Amino acid sequence: MKEVNHEQIEQAVRLILEAVGENPDREGLLDTPKRVARMYSEVFQGLNQDPEEYFETIFSEDHEELVFVKDIPFFSMCEHHLVPFFGKAHVAYIPKDGKVAGLSKLARAVEAVAKRPQLQERITATVADSIMNKLTPHGAFVIVEAEHMCMTMRGVKKPGSKTITMAARGVFKEDSTKRQEILALLHQS
Repeated sequence: MKEVNHEQIEQAVRLILEAVGENPDREGLLDTPKRVARMYSEVFQGLNQDPEEYFETIFSEDHEELVFVKDIPFFSMCEHHLVPFFGKAHVAYIPKDGKVAGLSKLARAVEAVAKRPQLQERITATVADSIMNKLTPHGAFVIVEAEHMCMTMRGVKKPGSKTITMAARGVFKEDSTKRQEILALLHQS
């Protein structure tokens, strides 16, 4: 597990402030390099986490029907611009052979994957693959919807636009009616 190098981050932030024409010794900016280093430790803590670890503890339950946790909030950092994107993940799976995970573990896996320089498509696929690898369910289906600050505050400047990505595995990939069931549940309040 690699530790975050606070000193390097602080030096880099000072250089960025100088490069944009700011004075890093100005009163309001004096502690900014330290604050940014602490923030990066927090928002990138997923670099030292394996989302599959959350599926190590499995419960035996005679249940082979849909398990669906929707509206899991997350925050991440776009790896292309290092600005935030945020939204909700919706995670579903159909257990097999009585192997179920605690519901909070689905949210923890989303968080672990999101807390690293990231792409939305990768978050979606990694969560689905982690569930498939560790729980070996009949199928997994993950939908992520997010607003990207790189589209809102720069470039095209389209606030409020959302990107939706999906990953279907197992029966959800093979059977479109299973996907439709999830999408219908997603739109219910």
